[in-house]
Amino acid sequence: MKVYRYLTGKDDSSFCARVTQALNEGYELYGAPTMTFNGIDVIVGQAITKDFADENDVPEALKQHLKPKTQN
Repeated sequence: MKVYRYLTGKDDSSFCARVTQALNEGYELYGAPTMTFNGIDVIVGQAITKDFADENDVPEALKQHLKPKTQN
C-alpha cells in the first residue's frame, strides 16, 4: 500500500527536521515543495510517500480514515 502524507509548517529548522525524519523512516519526496506567506511567516509544505508491504504497518491514524464507511 502506498501512503501519502503532506507535511506543512513554518519554514524553519523544525520543519526541516520533520522532513529529514520522514526521509530516514523510508518516505520519499513527492513533487516540489510549496511556499506561501501568511503576513508574518513563510509557510512551507512537502508531499511525501512510502510503500508499505504490510498494511498492518500503516500509521494507525491513517488506517482509521481508510476504513470503508458503513452505510445506514
